[in-house]
Amino acid sequence: MNIRRGREADLPQVLALIQELAEYEKAPQEVTNTLTDMQRDGFGPEPIFRFFVAEDAAGIIVGIALYYTAYSTWKGRMLFLEDLVVTENQRGTGLGRQLFDAVVAEARRTGANRMKWQVLKWNEPAIGFYKKMGAHLDPEWDNGNLSYEQLHAYACHPAAEAAAQQG
Repeated sequence: MNIRRGREADLPQVLALIQELAEYEKAPQEVTNTLTDMQRDGFGPEPIFRFFVAEDAAGIIVGIALYYTAYSTWKGRMLFLEDLVVTENQRGTGLGRQLFDAVVAEARRTGANRMKWQVLKWNEPAIGFYKKMGAHLDPEWDNGNLSYEQLHAYACHPAAEAAAQQG
């Protein structure tokens, strides 16, 4: 197996792994991301994510670790691990650890002061994996989200809307 930085040509296989993860998490209908979106957002003029892949000898991508830079008002620069996915038949082979290690190394390389991610409370295999890595899983924080529909239905204060329009 080879761990390397992801390339634009990898995106179809990456999206397939994301869909596999959504199936595992019993939410396949929630994946609305497209190949076009990923090309724009990862390789367009203002890339907002990066990723590592685990590739077998035949060039098949069997794992990904997708991350982006975020910012903490208390800690400064941090790396957010959005998804760590290893295809089902490769789980337990050490690929997850290698991908996780690559993101930790990237966090160090970029001067991040923290690395964060989320894990579903029912996903015991993932929880066990992260605990084995020595991670602290924080029970004090709940996640907040606004869906696409909620974002567009939300009534912003006119001054805030004007500030956002200034770019």
